[in-house]
Amino acid sequence: MSPAPMPQSPDTQAAPRTVLDASDISRALTRIAHEILERNKGADPVVLLGIPTRGVGLAARISERITAVEGRSVPTGSLDVTMYRDDIGLKPARALEHTDIPPGGIDGKVVVLVDDVLFSGRTIRAALDAIGDIGRPKAVQLAVLVDRGHRELPIRADYVGKNLPTSLIERVTVHLTEYDGDDAVVIADKPADKSGDKPVDETARTGASA
Repeated sequence: MSPAPMPQSPDTQAAPRTVLDASDISRALTRIAHEILERNKGADPVVLLGIPTRGVGLAARISERITAVEGRSVPTGSLDVTMYRDDIGLKPARALEHTDIPPGGIDGKVVVLVDDVLFSGRTIRAALDAIGDIGRPKAVQLAVLVDRGHRELPIRADYVGKNLPTSLIERVTVHLTEYDGDDAVVIADKPADKSGDKPVDETARTGASA
């Protein structure tokens, strides 16, 4: 009779696994670009704003795909939400990122916010506050590469590359070639703190979206 399997240590963590590879990400972004064009009846009213860090890279890629279809560029920029977050003082300080609003601004436009991972919704709430200080768009839409659930606010993405059910002890990390040297979405258990009692919240260090 085969020996019974050894019980896992409480500190044992599941090996990281890739849930989206480069081709999966490419297809997801192409689909999102087409959905944006279909919903807004073309690119005329659209402005893309990526949320740093990786949302900026994703917005640029979506812009390239829209340009390939429409034959002209779509205004694309970035929106730093650091000073609008509701966890300032509760977590390690974040470095300020760059806000770059395209010429022509956002008044009367359809602003499509682009982020890598949608989680609690608090990053997007901060982004909405930031937009309110910049201008008055006709509408604000949200495109994310991954929606991992666990919302804490009534926020929903309009365009989703991948719905990825997760547990709260897991961390979803998006790798993009521009920043990490490869394209992938990886899911892994959060590392435990020194006492081993609970996972460490690494949002501030990894750039994972909330």
